[in-house]
Amino acid sequence: MSEINNYFNPDVLNCIANLSSDEVFTPPSIANAMLDLLPKEIWKDRNAKFLDPFTKSGVFLREITKRLLEAQMPNYQFILQQIEDKKKNSKALSQKDNEFLNSLQVNIDYILHNQVYGIAITELTSLLSRRSLYCSKYPNCKYSISKFDNAEGNIRFKRVEHTWKNGKCIFCGASQSEYDRDKNLETHAYEFIHVNEPKEIFNMKFDVIIGNPPYQMSDGGNGASAMPIYQKFIEQAKKLNPKYLSMIVPARWYAGGRGLDEFRKQMLTDSCLRIIHDFPNASECFPGVEIKGGVCYFLWKRDEKGLCKVINHSNGKLLETERELLERGCDTFIRYNQAISILHKVISYQESTFNLMVSPNDPFGYDVRVENSYLRIKPDIKLESFSNSVKIYYYGWRKKGIGYISKDTVRKNQNMISGYKIFISRAYGAGENFPHQILGVPFISEENSVCTETYLMIGPVSDLSIANNILSYISTKFFRFLVMLKKNTQSATPAVYELVPTQDFSKPWTDEELYQKYALSQEEIDFIESMIKPMDLSTGDDGDE
Repeated sequence: MSEINNYFNPDVLNCIANLSSDEVFTPPSIANAMLDLLPKEIWKDRNAKFLDPFTKSGVFLREITKRLLEAQMPNYQFILQQIEDKKKNSKALSQKDNEFLNSLQVNIDYILHNQVYGIAITELTSLLSRRSLYCSKYPNCKYSISKFDNAEGNIRFKRVEHTWKNGKCIFCGASQSEYDRDKNLETHAYEFIHVNEPKEIFNMKFDVIIGNPPYQMSDGGNGASAMPIYQKFIEQAKKLNPKYLSMIVPARWYAGGRGLDEFRKQMLTDSCLRIIHDFPNASECFPGVEIKGGVCYFLWKRDEKGLCKVINHSNGKLLETERELLERGCDTFIRYNQAISILHKVISYQESTFNLMVSPNDPFGYDVRVENSYLRIKPDIKLESFSNSVKIYYYGWRKKGIGYISKDTVRKNQNMISGYKIFISRAYGAGENFPHQILGVPFISEENSVCTETYLMIGPVSDLSIANNILSYISTKFFRFLVMLKKNTQSATPAVYELVPTQDFSKPWTDEELYQKYALSQEEIDFIESMIKPMDLSTGDDGDE
């Protein structure tokens, strides 16, 4: 017991640096908020088993252990402090004090040996997690608060290699060129998702699986191309059939994300998903960390089905609603509770949707698919027009560029070169704080013009007045609010326009007219106004490539 009594453990887990934006450490406050979702009676169940299958700092395992110990020995921390005070003042311990210390050790041993388990994501985090839980990197040494026969305890780390096929890992999709590494380097082949049957790892049933998985892996594509992998941890955890499952992950799965369509469908039709805490601004969970689209943590209950309680978090304020995860006419998750009534009113008109007017990515063929990545074709741009040339709009150093290319070099949609078009940025970084502009400023491109893959095209239309009327509609807060419901990253693909109704473009549009048309209440109008910035069309395009 001397190791327990003399041990001092300052809580460094509040300020520890993150490994990367893909492997984010969880602050103790968030770990405890997630543990608060579990039923209180589970902490008294000495048969309950807990697993963090991707532990990094060990914060979940540590906080679980504290709760189990408190449930089995109420007020143990207060009593232990009294005993410590006696020792500091050189007072003799009573028989009751010694009995308490013996009982404390028995309970610590039982919990750490029989209830709490982890799988580390790297060798470094295995040491950190054991240090957090056992007070020693090696739980078979004299400094561990509970002695094990091995150096891992119940926090295992096994170096796993990727299984390559056609240059990709068959389990996680990682690029062989990036992760086929020297034996001395981390593989980032996380054990939990690199086995077909996760039950083989510990060969036991878990009541609770909880944690913060790695978020993505490079897929070897152009630039910083990466594929999400957090969904694989959720799917793998469900194979273990726990009573409760809780993870904190990026919120991009609500509406987008590469390779997430089937995962999104499964999540949004799963009536066991009972609670979602949603954070559009990820820094409210992870201070100093930017995760585009925010994050969420959830509670999945195996034995309980029903509506989902959705809690929106914004600057410390909470808005809670119990609702279906899928709204009628929508195949994505609407994160904002206050938006549901607005969407219902818009959908009730059963109008055609604006995405039908928006071109696919790269309307004129300057982004070429090559195997699993893209190759951008740089056109031969001249500063002055010449015979058989067309004007081209491209994105230069944080500003719009204009030049001329040969019409014969346009790779796609030559029939759309004529006519007026509206170009709008394919990507726009809206920032983390509301109100947002949501989209880059669109502009009208004259006849005989094209654009690079930086832009999407709306049109073409034959009349300049129609183009101006479309422009007026895009500039409304109403339009961009409906875009926001599906745009939770900087990417503004045609899919983000699927909830926006098409209007009569023989006339211009204002927010006041649209609010009146769809009979929005003052409360609904105020919410839109609080979320969306005005757009000044005179500033030109300010997209963010």
